[in-house]
Amino acid sequence: MNPSDLLATSTSQEWHQSLATLIRSAADADLPRRLEQALQRLVSFDTVVLHAYRNRSRPLVIHDNYPPHRREAGVDKYLSRIYLLDPIFLATESGIDSGAHRLKELAPDRFESSEYYDHYYRSLGLKDEVGLFARVSDDTVMVVSLGFSAESPPLTRRSMQALRNLTPVVAALLSQFWAWQSARFDDAMTTTEPVDLAFSSFGQGQLTRREQEIVKLLLAGHSAKSAARELGISDGTVKVHRKHLYQRLGVSSQAQLFRTFLDHVALISRQHRQ
Repeated sequence: MNPSDLLATSTSQEWHQSLATLIRSAADADLPRRLEQALQRLVSFDTVVLHAYRNRSRPLVIHDNYPPHRREAGVDKYLSRIYLLDPIFLATESGIDSGAHRLKELAPDRFESSEYYDHYYRSLGLKDEVGLFARVSDDTVMVVSLGFSAESPPLTRRSMQALRNLTPVVAALLSQFWAWQSARFDDAMTTTEPVDLAFSSFGQGQLTRREQEIVKLLLAGHSAKSAARELGISDGTVKVHRKHLYQRLGVSSQAQLFRTFLDHVALISRQHRQ
C-alpha cells in the first residue's frame, strides 16, 4: 500500500492530530498521561506503568494508572523488594534499550513456575505484558509497561506490530520529556536501595561468587539448563552448585530459598532505616 493511501483516511487524520498534540507537549510534565491516552487508542490494555531505570538503582515510577487500592500489590511491592528479579529490569541491565518486547520474550524459561511469579506477578492478574523501551540518556532507560488482563481483548499480532512501529516515536517523545524533566527525579534515582544491598550481601561469607550468581538466576525463574547457558557452564555444574548453596543456606527447596532471600531483604531494609 502506498504511504499516501495510509494518510488519506479520516482515522489517520485523527491519529496524526493526536501525535501532533503529543509532540507539542513532549517537554511537559503531563506527557506520560497524554501518551497513555494515545496508546489506549491503539491497543486495549488494562494497566500502564512508566519506569525510569538507571543502572542498578531503584526504578523510578514516573506515571501509572493503578487505583489506590491496587498500588500496594502493583507498584509498592515491586519497588520495595524484588524489582531485581523482574524480567524487564534484567533486560535493561543486559543492554536492551529500544523496541517493543513482550514479557514472554524476556522472561526465563521457568518464569511462571518461579517463586517470584507466585509471590508478586500472579497477584497482578495479567496474562500478557509489553514493554516499550527507550534510552533517554547515557545512563537511563525508560520503559512503558502495558499490562493485559484475562478480561481484556487478546493482544493480536497486528497490534503488537503497531506497537513496534510506534516505538521510535515513543522513544523520541520520552527523550524530549527526560531532557526537560529529569532534574525533578535526579535525587530519587541516586539513592542506593536496600534490595540491591540485600542481593549483593545475600549469602556473603557462606556462598562463593558463582553461587551468588546462580542464586540470582534461580530466583528469577531460570532452570538449571537456562542458568548454565547464561553463565557459560554445564547444567550439571549448576546442579552441583545448587546442591552446595542449598546446604550452606540451610534450605531444601526453591520456595525456602526465596523466603530466606525475602527475610534477608527485610533485615537489610530495617538496618537501612536506622
